Amino acid sequence: MKKRTAFIGAILSLIPFSQPLIIKTGVSLSTIGIIIFYPKQVNAQEKIYFKSAFEKAKAGDHYGAISDYSKVIETDSRNQSALYNRGLSKNKIGDYSGSISDYTKAIEINPKKVNAYIARGNSHAKLNDNYGAISDYNKAIEIDPKNKGAYYNRGISKSDLKDYYGAISDFNRAIKIDSKYVSAYYNRGIAKFNLEDYYGSISDYNNAIKNDPQHSNSYFNRSLSKEKINDLNGACLDAKMYISLGNDDADNKAWIKNNCK
Repeated sequence: MKKRTAFIGAILSLIPFSQPLIIKTGVSLSTIGIIIFYPKQVNAQEKIYFKSAFEKAKAGDHYGAISDYSKVIETDSRNQSALYNRGLSKNKIGDYSGSISDYTKAIEINPKKVNAYIARGNSHAKLNDNYGAISDYNKAIEIDPKNKGAYYNRGISKSDLKDYYGAISDFNRAIKIDSKYVSAYYNRGIAKFNLEDYYGSISDYNNAIKNDPQHSNSYFNRSLSKEKINDLNGACLDAKMYISLGNDDADNKAWIKNNCK
């Protein structure tokens, strides 16, 4: 039987699985709770630069936003909103080390700034520093125990470290907070697949699809899980559904041709 490639909810990177079976990237880190802050009290000149930076970031001009936030910071080095927002823009252009520096300064000014810990954790994860990411997510959870994004992101980092049981525990917590959290179901399904709990993974993909019928990666991965339990008919239906949702995958099409009626 021809092996296919599958989707994994890893952090924006291709990760090899067993034998020819490769699980592809499909899900990014949660940015739940990560928002641009607009300060209530700034002087007239700072307000002009801050408003300009805010609008540039909103329009996707992050280099321009960084320049304007920097002018605010030159005037007020303890403006935590400008530091935090500049970190977000640096993250957007791939300057993860620079963003970490800005988030750290914002945290030093306000150690209870949950969003800064989550954002800094995301930047650590982008640099493949999953232990650093987990440390930041731990702190966010300590401050806000009901922050589903922090649990979810910690689960992603644990998955990346192949701590699948730990990842499942975090996805469980995220789902307990939000029973319709599609990405948490999807990634929990992947963790279960990696532990060879194929029936459990199917259940999670079912829930992801229930809450988002257009979530094509869940159909694809559910197809793989069904193939593992020798439900070839079910695997074929899901593989075809994945194609019908607009995905062009040569290996999957070849698998359907060779294995499905």
